[in-house]
Amino acid sequence: MGQLHDVGEADGWRCWLCDEPVDPQMSPNDPRGASLDTRITRARAKKRKQDKESLPKGRLAHKSCNTGKGANDPVVPWPDQLIVVDPAPIIAAAERLERKGGREAMARCPTREDADAASAWLIDRFSRLCPDLKLHTEIASTGGQYLVSLHAQ
Repeated sequence: MGQLHDVGEADGWRCWLCDEPVDPQMSPNDPRGASLDTRITRARAKKRKQDKESLPKGRLAHKSCNTGKGANDPVVPWPDQLIVVDPAPIIAAAERLERKGGREAMARCPTREDADAASAWLIDRFSRLCPDLKLHTEIASTGGQYLVSLHAQ
């Protein structure tokens, strides 16, 4: 239970997939109970020819979120209340920004207010998803829409 507790503390007792709180006292057999997960599956790491030591550390996940994805690559959903068009996959963008830095176009929004809301959510979500990655957003007006981008610092 020591590793689970350490990872839970590091992740602020929030599921890295759904971003909802995880109760450390809940039974690990409960669907909302705590479990350990990794951002990259062992099969995917093998395909990329990564060794075990280079795998990302364990992350805290609800048991249902962890088993729901199974051996598939994880998906971090965009919240329904954000109005975005062509949203980028969060995990793939995070991996590229961590690996190469640079800029990632994340979504287009119909209004500046929608772009501001998406920008704030992205910074907040990435602060927990990739705590060591320093990011800022940029909002550009493009043909009547607003493009929200993340930039690694």
